[in-house]
Amino acid sequence: MISTITKLPCVRLRIDETDLCGWIGQAAPGDALEYYRGFLAMDTFSQAKRLTERERAELMRVARRAWWASEQKLIHLVQRRHGADDYSYLAIARSKPKQASASLSSLLLAEVA
Repeated sequence: MISTITKLPCVRLRIDETDLCGWIGQAAPGDALEYYRGFLAMDTFSQAKRLTERERAELMRVARRAWWASEQKLIHLVQRRHGADDYSYLAIARSKPKQASASLSSLLLAEVA
């Protein structure tokens, strides 16, 4: 009897939330950043055990910030499938909003207020 063991792909958090914000503030339109490689929907649940609690918490911060930046029309969010449970999560810089030449830091401060 032969048993097949499916090896899960290596999950990698590419950057932290601060680095993501810095990249968003400096990226030119069309620049792309792979901010995570894995399966975001599964890797954010503690039961998956693919990440440590600290890594999972940082992944959730990065994912929320990426979503926020997308809602602010600063980036596009894209996924690239490599295989089963293996995706690259990409942020692609957009042209900066024309309604104001506000800096990223002022947008972040407005979110906190």
